[in-house]
Amino acid sequence: MKKGDIEIFEDATPNPEFLIKSIAEQGYSLETALADLMDNSISANANNIEILVDIQKEPFTLYLADDGDGMNESKLKAAMQFPSSSPEDKRKNDDLGRFGLGMKTASFSQTRRFTVLSRIKGEEKYSARTWDVDILKSKEWKLLVNSEAEIEEIVSNYRNLSNAYLNSFERYEPNTIVMWSGLYKFENYIENANRQDAIKKEITEITSEHLSLVFHRFLERNRSPLKIRINNQILEAFNPFPTEENDFRPIEYKQKKFSSDVIKIEGFVLPSRSMDEAKNGLSKWTTKYRSLMDMEGVYIYRANRIILFGGWNGLIKKAPRLQLARLRVDIGNSVDHLLHLNVAKSQVIIPHDLKQPFENYIEELKIEAEREFYNRGIRKFPESKKRGKTSLFEKKASNRGSVLELNVEFPLVLNLLNDATASDRAKIYTLIRMINTTINEIRKTHENKNFVGVFEEDGISIGDLTLSIKELKNSGLDNEFIKKEFLPMMGYKIDSLPCEILEALK
Repeated sequence: MKKGDIEIFEDATPNPEFLIKSIAEQGYSLETALADLMDNSISANANNIEILVDIQKEPFTLYLADDGDGMNESKLKAAMQFPSSSPEDKRKNDDLGRFGLGMKTASFSQTRRFTVLSRIKGEEKYSARTWDVDILKSKEWKLLVNSEAEIEEIVSNYRNLSNAYLNSFERYEPNTIVMWSGLYKFENYIENANRQDAIKKEITEITSEHLSLVFHRFLERNRSPLKIRINNQILEAFNPFPTEENDFRPIEYKQKKFSSDVIKIEGFVLPSRSMDEAKNGLSKWTTKYRSLMDMEGVYIYRANRIILFGGWNGLIKKAPRLQLARLRVDIGNSVDHLLHLNVAKSQVIIPHDLKQPFENYIEELKIEAEREFYNRGIRKFPESKKRGKTSLFEKKASNRGSVLELNVEFPLVLNLLNDATASDRAKIYTLIRMINTTINEIRKTHENKNFVGVFEEDGISIGDLTLSIKELKNSGLDNEFIKKEFLPMMGYKIDSLPCEILEALK
C-alpha cells in the first residue's frame, strides 16, 4: 500500500510454533524421518550409524549417532537454521540432501524438542543446539545454546544406553548425535504397555526393514560398507534386485539424457517360483513383512539411495499378474527440481517429457511379467526326459511364454536323428526350428528373438545354421530369399545376426 510516495508495510512474521508444527507435517513416518537424518550421516562420510531408543521412562528418548566428519560450532549453527541451504545450490554428486530442511522437519515430525551435538572428527569437545516448541511459544525464533553441563549429561546418557545394547561397533566414536526428547506420536497411546509395544514394533520391524532396503547399496558397497545398528540389531542389506539368481530376468535397459543428468531405466521379471517361495515371508524376493504385490513396481534410486519403491507412481495400476515386475530407475541429484522431489523424499512426479518413454518401457515389462505369471502352472520337463514319448508336440514354459515344440524324442523323429549323418542332422535341426517358429507364429505366442545366445537352447548351433545356409545356396537359392524367407521362418532378425552368418550370406 502506498501513502503518497511512501510505501507502507506490515509485520507478517509467522508464529514460530504454528509454522514449525505445520511444516513438520510433510508426510513423514518414523522410518522415513530417520532415513532423512541418516542421509546427513552418509553425506558426512559416516561408516557407522546407530539408532537407540530408551523406552524405560517417558518421555521416550531416541538417539541417532554417527562417526562421520562432524561439524564445528559455526557449521552446526548454520545447519540448525530454517533452511540451512538453498535447493538451487549446486551439490556434490553423492549429496543426499536438497532443501536444507530435512533434519529439522524430520525431527519435528516425531518430537517437539530435539538437540544436535557435533564435533569435528578427531576433536573431543562437542557443541550443541536445541530446538524446542515450548520455547517457540514465545513467538520468537530462539535456538537454545546448550551448556557444557547439558552436553555432558546427554553424552553420558547416550553412552550408557549404547553400552546396554548388544552388538556395539568396535573402536566407534560418534561425532554427531541427534537426540529426540519425546516421541509424541507414540506417547499418545492410552495404556502404558501399548506405548512401549508400539514403539518396539515400529523400530524392530518396520523401521529396520525400511532402512535395510532404502540404504542397501551403501550396506553392500565393497569399499567401507556402511553399518547400521538399531538397538541390538545390525541391519543386513535387502536388495530388491537379486541379480545373482539366474532366472531373475532383466529386459534391455534404456537411458535418456534429461537436463544435466542421465536417467537409466531397467526392468526385471521375477521367476514364477518366487510366488511360492515368498509365501513364507522369508525368501530373497520379499522382505519379511511385505508381499510380492507390496514390492512390485518402480524403484527410484537417487544417488544410490532408494527414494521411492513399490507401486507404479501413477503410471499404471497394481495388479496380481504384475507382481513379478520391478522397474529400477537410476538418477543423480541434479534434477530434483524437475522431478518435484518433496522434502520427505517420498514423492516423485514424472515430468511430461519423460512420461511417454516410461509408459512405453513399462508396457514391455508388463508383457514379460504377465507371461511369466501365467506360465507358473505349466509343467517344466527335466533335462533327462524319458525316452519314447508318444506326443509329436509338447507344451513348454519358456521366457517367451507358453510355446509348442516338436518333440525330438518322438520315436520317428528320434530314429531319424540317430540314423542321420552329422550334415543331415544339422538340416533336421534347422527344419525343426522352422516348424517350431512357424507353428508358434500361428498361435500368436512366439516372439522373434535375437540370434546371439539362443542356438544351443533350441538344439541348433551357429555352425549348423551356417551349414544349412550353404546347402540352400548350393541348391540354387539366393541370399535375398534366405534373408527374407528362410531366416524369418527360423525366428531370427537380420540386424541381430552374428558375423559368421553374415559371412555365409555374402
